[in-house]
Amino acid sequence: MGTADKPRVVLGVAGGIAAYKACELLRQLTETGHDVRVVPTDGALRFVGEPTWAALSGHPVHTDVWAQAHEVPHVRLGREADLVLVAPATADLLARAAHGLADDLLTNTLLTARCPVLLAPAMHTEMWEHPATAANVATLRSRGVIVLDPASGRLTGADTGKGRLPDPAEIFAVCTRLLGPGRSSLAGRRVVVTAGGTREPLDPVRFLGNRSSGKQGYAFARTAVARGAEVTLISANVTLSDPAGVSVVRVGTTEELRKATVEAAVTADVVVMAAAPADFRPAEFAPEKIKKAEDGSAPVIALVTNPDIAAELGERKRDGQVLVAFAAETTDALPNARAKLLRKKADLIVVNEVGVDRVFGQETNAVTVLGADGSSVELAEAPKEDIANAVWDLIAPRIRHTVR
Repeated sequence: MGTADKPRVVLGVAGGIAAYKACELLRQLTETGHDVRVVPTDGALRFVGEPTWAALSGHPVHTDVWAQAHEVPHVRLGREADLVLVAPATADLLARAAHGLADDLLTNTLLTARCPVLLAPAMHTEMWEHPATAANVATLRSRGVIVLDPASGRLTGADTGKGRLPDPAEIFAVCTRLLGPGRSSLAGRRVVVTAGGTREPLDPVRFLGNRSSGKQGYAFARTAVARGAEVTLISANVTLSDPAGVSVVRVGTTEELRKATVEAAVTADVVVMAAAPADFRPAEFAPEKIKKAEDGSAPVIALVTNPDIAAELGERKRDGQVLVAFAAETTDALPNARAKLLRKKADLIVVNEVGVDRVFGQETNAVTVLGADGSSVELAEAPKEDIANAVWDLIAPRIRHTVR
């Protein structure tokens, strides 16, 4: 840890228009007690000048390998850092980092870092989707570098698409998690997380659903990114902001959730089934709104059972893959969960007792985690991200190295 227990962060800034957003990220880091040294590229200094970085960080700005050569900055900065962050990371920076080039102070720092490295890309959509960039990102991730997926939205000029720098607050949240316990425990792993509650259409205006907000699933996705995982989040009917660095797949019904999850699970090391799929759906969809009968009687609605997605994944599970199921119960929670654990062939099942004003939509949770090996771990009420981190601590040792 840095001087006087202040975490030392190297903030690299590459030459993109999003460099101005790094000023807000720098402010958040310094105001929360981080010791930040800024290393801008020559291109970055064309967008934001050296005095701005110095004023916001409270330190002289490091710009090249020749300044203060007696301190060997190209080695010292990376070696002494607790975290190296590059925001924005341009397509050029990703290419140079992937190929191990060391033609400026920032790429030298990346080569000498022995701490978590986090890259937050920003570029035009065509550049992000180019096969060369995709290959560079894959190479970096295979080495344990955390490369966030860019956000979608307005780019420079009139362009819109995937390539925006993730929101500085989201990047900051990933930084704080990386500096916490469990960092890098999922480096290079592929993780699928489901979240939210499915909706089964009854007619054009009504559906069968549940109270799930998706907050616990989103917490699993955010904490997995901070541990170095490549995360696909399959999201059903939530009103939450996309976590930084996560590939989000949106679904509505249980069948859509099943299809997306089964497809994503093929290459996943871990599948966390935190979503709340509906157990039943209407046998028939009414093409027009169902009206009240003139005599006031209620219509009879036939239901059919939805597929058990976790059980299907359990049957398909590869050797070494970890499946985490969930059991939201109102009574007899542990006996019901143990039966589900066996039936779904899961490795772990996360159990909680739910109700109208319990768990759903709340910021905290309290769970028991049962293992197929007979283990049982109780996690007292805590913020949902703390719960997610504690469960990841149980998952990580269960992942075995497999060849995809």
